[in-house]
Amino acid sequence: MKRAIPITALFVDVGDVLLTNGWDHLARRRAARNFKLDWAEMEERHRLVFETHEEGKLSFEEYVGWVVFYKKRPFTRNQFRDFMFAQSKAYPKMIELVTRLKARHNLKIVVVSNESREVNAYRIRTFRLDRLVDTFISSCFVHMRKPDAEIFRLALDLAQTPAAQAVFIDNTPMFVQIAEGLGIRSIHHVDYESTCARLASFGLHTQQEIQS
Repeated sequence: MKRAIPITALFVDVGDVLLTNGWDHLARRRAARNFKLDWAEMEERHRLVFETHEEGKLSFEEYVGWVVFYKKRPFTRNQFRDFMFAQSKAYPKMIELVTRLKARHNLKIVVVSNESREVNAYRIRTFRLDRLVDTFISSCFVHMRKPDAEIFRLALDLAQTPAAQAVFIDNTPMFVQIAEGLGIRSIHHVDYESTCARLASFGLHTQQEIQS
């Protein structure tokens, strides 16, 4: 009987997996409503610069300057930044799941995410992700973004893990498909229960699940 290849690394997205999305269209719409901004104009300006911003080639000050503060506003940059950061909330069950899997299976935990440097730093610090995650392959650090397949190859190299021994969790189907194309077993994250079931199918059980 052929033995299953053991999983040694778990690659995981942050937005809409471990935490809410940091600065998605829903958060931007809330910001436009809260600060009485022209939503269509703000969104168009965001669209023109967000990839460069997430790749770490445009600073936070430059980003908000181009997207919001290109004209005089009745609020400050600090007020807008605080609102942006406040959009981030944790998914405690998912964080606890990854924590248990890491402990039980001695997994390397590698974040592969598209995030700007300031939002990324805030989320790592606030939710103490650095206590859980071994390596952050964040777009702002490596100057490339999903869906670029090179970001997954870099994650494999830095984790020193063969593709067949990694599992990737992401909420975006296309990113899941790209990782699968590189030989990484992948899970389209929809909810906690279905992700637990898929992880179990790869042999990644937690003690809690076994006892239940």
